Amino acid sequence: MPNPLHHLGETRSAQKHNHLLLTPDTFVRTALPGMKACVAIVHAGPAAGARFTEYTGEFESGGELGPATAQRFVYVLEGQLQLEIAGRKSELGTRGYAYVPEGTSHRVVATKPSRVAVIEKHYQPLASIESPSPIISSEDAVASEALDGDASLQVKHLLPDTMQFDFAVNSMVYQPGAALSMVEMHIMEHGLLMLEGGGIYRLGDSWYPVTAGDFIWMAPWCPQWFGAIGKVPAKYLIYKDWNRHPLASSSSSNTPPFGEPR
Repeated sequence: MPNPLHHLGETRSAQKHNHLLLTPDTFVRTALPGMKACVAIVHAGPAAGARFTEYTGEFESGGELGPATAQRFVYVLEGQLQLEIAGRKSELGTRGYAYVPEGTSHRVVATKPSRVAVIEKHYQPLASIESPSPIISSEDAVASEALDGDASLQVKHLLPDTMQFDFAVNSMVYQPGAALSMVEMHIMEHGLLMLEGGGIYRLGDSWYPVTAGDFIWMAPWCPQWFGAIGKVPAKYLIYKDWNRHPLASSSSSNTPPFGEPR
């Protein structure tokens, strides 16, 4: 008979000064203001040094998100949502997504039990650029592109690559054995939710096995690399801040840079 204490105190989750790996065995659910018949698993936020918030919303049928104080991106992991903006209602099924600009009144209600990835970030306006309009779409409707010419690594850009948007959300699919062509180090931070398959992620000086359901936060300039391992493709949903000058980014947040005391 297996020893029930064998795995006591063990987890793949890890916290370092420039990254987090959160695995489902450590998830804690909480209610956020305004939620109804819904709980949140908060993956990243200012308390960890992030300049955005990402969480998974778990809805009962009829459950509802609370209001947003920032721009909001929602991606349906499973189930179905009804999104209402300015009296217009839209249905979002699995892999459906929506972008809601900051200050836009809206409702997000589940029409069946659902899981939804939610990203929220305060908008950084540019004087000469109009703010974005709402977007309602599906990942299935977005064309896939080879990353750096590698057909075994496909990316879908879920938001337009224009200066109106100060962040990007992409889905990336790696065929078994595919890997990033380099270790990346850059000013952008990431929130990454593993959707399918698995592999090995290098974060800083650490190497982690990762699989569907895991979440990763990467601070600016955290060394990062991923390679897919297994018999099925690996897929993740990834956020990054985008299209803004570094000085604007630093002045728009009250969060101390990663690694500094609070």
